[in-house]
Amino acid sequence: MSTEDAVLYDVADGIATLTLNRPQTLNAMNNALMSGISACIERVREDQSVRVVVITGAGRGFCAGADLGPIAEGPPSPTSNDADDTFNNAIRAIDTCPVPTVARINGAAAGGGFGLALSCDISVAAQSAFFVATFGPKLGIVPDMGVTWNVPMRAGRARALGITLLGDRITAEQAQDWGLIWKAVADKDLDAEIGRITAVLKRSSPSTSTRIRATINAAPHNTLSDQLDLEMKHQAVLIPRNMQAGAEAFMQKREPEFGGERD
Repeated sequence: MSTEDAVLYDVADGIATLTLNRPQTLNAMNNALMSGISACIERVREDQSVRVVVITGAGRGFCAGADLGPIAEGPPSPTSNDADDTFNNAIRAIDTCPVPTVARINGAAAGGGFGLALSCDISVAAQSAFFVATFGPKLGIVPDMGVTWNVPMRAGRARALGITLLGDRITAEQAQDWGLIWKAVADKDLDAEIGRITAVLKRSSPSTSTRIRATINAAPHNTLSDQLDLEMKHQAVLIPRNMQAGAEAFMQKREPEFGGERD
């Protein structure tokens, strides 16, 4: 399967939708799928009309993690760097996407799929979806795909260790309550909620959205003084660019419409 077939790419009204397209395997990760994600994000970089990215899965699953079929037939070489070059680069591409990213989690997010679900700026799950870190209990490996970064950052050390050492299934509502995702919604409401979120992000300044992402990510590593300086560094760019339009919209009691400048 080619990268174009493994991840479908569609742009409509400023929203790029990336659909993981291996439904027969619950969208399990292989090189074609992960390369497809990176290729799609590159298309977003080149298309200035895109204001938001949505990542979702075809069929009844979001992503079941790594495709274990080929691995079961023969273990990969311990010196192989495929995971770094292909799998990790897809996560890096999402993390540095020039517009905000939204995960539409329509089903199981297991193993590396758990990491993929958490890689977006905003993650929304259907109530029937679930999350499970299969790495340690099932495969005897350390969690990857950013799980060991995102889970403790969002849910704290105790839950991170419980999630990754035990491999218990986490419901969408638990994931919301623990701060792993933004929201869990009824299955029938998933598309409406994604539509609401993308409408807000599409109106927003892409530069502002990605600077917010960068500033939030920096906070755990900064002192308060450092963080205040970082905020002002971004404000020096964004206030002249956007704030008058925002103030005018506020005074006129309407939603602001910002330009599409990217950093």
